[in-house]
Parts: sequence; C-alpha cells; structure tokens
Amino acid sequence: MTAPLGLLDTDSLLNAEDRAIRDTVRRWVDDRARPHLAQWYEAATVPAREVSRELGELGLLGMHLTGYGCAGTSATAYGLACMELEAGDSGLRSLVSVQGSLAMYAIWKSGSEEQKQEWLPRMATGEAIGCFGLTEPDFGSNPGGMRTRARRDGADWILNGNKMWITNGSVADVAVVWARADEDAGGQVRGFVVPTDTPGFSAHEIKQKMSLRASVTAELALDDVRLPADAVLPEAVGLSGPLGCLTEARFGIIFGALGAARDCLETAIAYAAQREIFDKPLGAFQLTQAKLADMGLELGKGMLLALHLARLKEEGRSTPAQVSMGKLNSTREAIAIARECRTILGAAGITLEFPVMRHANNLESVLTYEGTSEVHQLVIGQALTGESAFR
Repeated sequence: MTAPLGLLDTDSLLNAEDRAIRDTVRRWVDDRARPHLAQWYEAATVPAREVSRELGELGLLGMHLTGYGCAGTSATAYGLACMELEAGDSGLRSLVSVQGSLAMYAIWKSGSEEQKQEWLPRMATGEAIGCFGLTEPDFGSNPGGMRTRARRDGADWILNGNKMWITNGSVADVAVVWARADEDAGGQVRGFVVPTDTPGFSAHEIKQKMSLRASVTAELALDDVRLPADAVLPEAVGLSGPLGCLTEARFGIIFGALGAARDCLETAIAYAAQREIFDKPLGAFQLTQAKLADMGLELGKGMLLALHLARLKEEGRSTPAQVSMGKLNSTREAIAIARECRTILGAAGITLEFPVMRHANNLESVLTYEGTSEVHQLVIGQALTGESAFR
C-alpha cells in the first residue's frame, strides 16, 4: 500500500532539515502522546504543563520566531510540525499554535524589549504557558465590537471584561488580552501583557464540550485588573495587532488540519485492508476505492497548496487572503475526509478505539475558530472583487 501523500511524492519538495523536524515531531506524537489521546479526550483533560515542557524541549514553542530562545525555523518546518501534532490530536496543535503564534508572536512582534526578555525565553521552554484573549461571549467574528475596556488611572491601566473560548486560559501564566481603550486614552484597541496572578484576573475551565476535549479551554474574567503602564504592547495599536496574530496562527492550521485528515485516511486504508466483508477485503470493493481515491486526491492537493503558501511566507510574499484560502481549503476538506473515513469504518468508526470520530469532532472547532469558513470566503471575495461585504 502507498501512503496517501506518497502518491504525489511531496517529500521530494522538502529539504533535509524540514524532513528531520517533521520526523522528530512524528516520533514524539507516536511515542509520548498517541497512547494517551483517547483517554485524555474521554476525560476532557490534558497534562498541559507536562506536555508544554516536552514540546519546549523539542524546540517547538515559538519555533518559527527568532531570538529569545526560539529556534528560528522555516515556515515549512513549522507547518510540518503542526501537521504531525494534529495527526495526533487538534488539541496538541492548538496548544502550540496559541503559545507560539498568538501569545509569543504578539509579544515578539509588538512588545517592548523588557516584555520580550521577561516572557519569551520561558515560554519557549514551556516553563511559562501563554494564552490569547481576543474572543468574547458576544463577539467572535466581529472582534471590533469587543466590550472589554481599558481605562487610565494615573499611570496605570484598569481592565474590565470577559473573554471566551480561550485555549490554555486556565493553565496560563501570562495572558495577552485585547481591550478597547476609553476615548480619553485614544479609543483604540490595545494589547496588554497580563500575568495571570494579577488581582482581579480569573479563568474558568470549560469542560462541557464535545470537541477539543484533549485541550484546555476557558473563559477569562477581568474585574478591575490593575496593570502598570509598561504592560501595554507598545507597537500594537488598533485591530491590526490582534488580526496580524490570527493570520500567523491560521498558517499553522493550514498544515494542521491536513494532519488530522491524513491520520483518518491512513486509518481507513489500514482498516479496509484487513476488514473482510462478503468474503473479500473491504478495500477490494470499487465504492471503497472510489472513496479512498477522492480523499487521497483532496489531501494531496491540500498539501501542495500548503507547501506553496509556506514558500510564499518564507519569501515574505504571503498575504492574509492567501492564508484564508489555505485555512478554508484545509479545514473544509479535512472535515469532509474525516466524515467519509468514518463511513468506511462503519460502527467501529464511532469508537475511541480508532481516531476518526475524535478527529471529526475536533475539526468541527478547527473549521470555525480563528475565522469561520464564511469569514474566509469574504476575505477571499474582497481580494477578488475589491469590494468589502463585511458591512
């Protein structure tokens, strides 16, 4: 049997360093995470601190950033790492994405030198965990409507508000929180570096969820959180700050979702080879092969697009609209592949003995977070027509 991505020989498009990083992450997932993923998913828990430290030892946290203990790898290597992590579980990739491409990236891109020195080295090793507080209970796709407010009180800032669906929120040591400053403080959206032991900051873990159960999800509450003047991210003014971080994180999802799809397809191929029905392997039936062929084609096309976007990013030519194309395609095709693979496994596909239903449930979240499919369609539509349909 040929591996799904082997048909297009995508390995030939990778250099030796990128392949080595990919293989290292794959071994870690297989040896350290995969034996526990079904249990973590069923129990809706994950040993986040232990996992973070191990991922830090591998150099995966903020791996695509430079300096401050970060590895400075290529965009392709980062994407491949996300693919292998999500081939294990979307929760693993989410932990790395939020840590490196949201919390760390915000500080690396927009923070002061003092903020970078204080947090980035510890976050790169996994000693400190970060989260990213943008989404609110009533404002997901429209972050500009956020109700979290920041007001000046002398030299200090006072934050009040709530953030929702925050990965790593209840285990984080530091939160990058976005709030709209009062008019007398400029009225712009500003980012703040908030140590989570600051009085008035609290986080409540959300356990009742059917997706991303092997991941920490929380609601943040900010009740008169007093911060010094130097807590603000000096280079982030307006919505471009958080939206730039989201574009960075969406890039990892392009590869990550394909990892979940690949794991589903490999599982279905192996199952179809050994499952006999009507006295021959399930994989010998024309309808089964048609399903597998279509899924292999879409996975291969998605991988080629992901690698192309990685090259553009490495050359400094990537645009948000291109990232939206990748995120939309990968998540849409991945969830379709997961659902089709479930049909090949039949009743066995709904059990935790196999990863397919777990991936399908996780991809329900990946499909909509960091930009729903509809939002990405509008981003692409605006790029094609020059007209904004957001309002």
